Amino acid sequence: MRRLTRWLSAVGASSVLVLTGSPAGAAPGPLPQEWWFKAWDIQHGVWPVSKGSGVTVAVIDTGVNASLPDLKDAVVAGKDFESGENATAGSGDGRTDTDGDVGHGTGMASLIASRGTGTGYMGVAPESKILPIVSAGPSMPSAVRYAVDNGAQVISISQGFPAFQKQCPLSLQQAIGYAIDHGAVVVASGGNDGNAGNAVKAPAVCAGVLVAGALDNQKNIYVNNDRHPYISVAAPGYLVGALQKNGQFNPQLSGTSQAGALTAAAVALVRAKFPSMSNRDVVQRIIGTAKDVGPAGRDEQSGYGVVIPSAALTASVPKNAPNPVFAKYDKWKASQPKTGDTPTTPKTKSAMEKNSDKAARNTKILLIGVGVVALLVIVVGGLLILRGRGRKNPPPPPGAPGTPPSWGGTAGPGQQVPPQRGPGGQPYSPQPGPGRPPQAPPSGSGPR
Repeated sequence: MRRLTRWLSAVGASSVLVLTGSPAGAAPGPLPQEWWFKAWDIQHGVWPVSKGSGVTVAVIDTGVNASLPDLKDAVVAGKDFESGENATAGSGDGRTDTDGDVGHGTGMASLIASRGTGTGYMGVAPESKILPIVSAGPSMPSAVRYAVDNGAQVISISQGFPAFQKQCPLSLQQAIGYAIDHGAVVVASGGNDGNAGNAVKAPAVCAGVLVAGALDNQKNIYVNNDRHPYISVAAPGYLVGALQKNGQFNPQLSGTSQAGALTAAAVALVRAKFPSMSNRDVVQRIIGTAKDVGPAGRDEQSGYGVVIPSAALTASVPKNAPNPVFAKYDKWKASQPKTGDTPTTPKTKSAMEKNSDKAARNTKILLIGVGVVALLVIVVGGLLILRGRGRKNPPPPPGAPGTPPSWGGTAGPGQQVPPQRGPGGQPYSPQPGPGRPPQAPPSGSGPR
């Protein structure tokens, strides 16, 4: 999550278990400490198929130091939703890392798209682009929507905050729904306090999010992984080094933040290979080609298993393969009011219908009037006959009734129920890192 800098003692990576079916061979490119390249057979099994070209990955984090030689050609202008007086409106372009420590956002971007032109450190999808967005508070829904509106096909969120009542805040859930409905894949890290508090966190708990747990170079599950049903897959996260915002490579970093970023990179590879594939099918492919780790079958720390990029790019995936991420999203969406729903109100009648009703009323009134006149004629006639016996010139009969008044009025226009809005202004609190004080949990609620 946001706390990237869990400073650990070095652990040797000399005995690396390859996580693909293909043998891994030494090849120039990544640094020797980037053990996931060998485990995933990136150079031989992945890059000949895809390097992420044409795909934009939004990194919602602390910003990215775009001046680093390894990243300057990878990072496009984004937005800073945290700095300035009107943070939620956005100020700055996200190409400065605001993290007071090592530079969390820079590290996540380097895992995905570093070009290796400065330090030799390579990202897994080095031809993808990074859209940096600074957000860690109530601006996160705006940040997600901004990512979609600015061309991100993948949204990587390696941070989280305690979910109030264990639910995704509605405003954030609606923003994620906006992203999904516009074709994006949203990836989040699962959390790093599973061996302690194990709190439910957002955005990981939100419907439609692909959530990653972490493991080491032996496919052992990271001891600090959160344990929750929403963990979808796992990816390298223990002693997965990254670039700091000062441009130096730090190999002593661990956490699900890295697992989330590497999962987002794998998604970018698939999106580049299959540009017309729906986000639903991309997620199904990532999950369907994962390799089981940990306890047999799906579990709450590694989901369906470790992501295997080469298999996700080349394997056949059955159409009925599990897709719990979108199944959860479909269930949430089905529970929401349909757009344009209206209460039961009288339908506004057209002019033709109004004229027809008026004519019918007039006809009815006329018939009643004629009947009354006929009755009066009979009565008056009888009286005249009776009175005529003594009067030779009877008075004329009474005149016809006048035009009847218009009955009723036209129905007013139907009132449309305004769309529901999520609670605004609530403090989203990322998992605190060094120099970042804890924040109060949000007070909103999400899908029920």
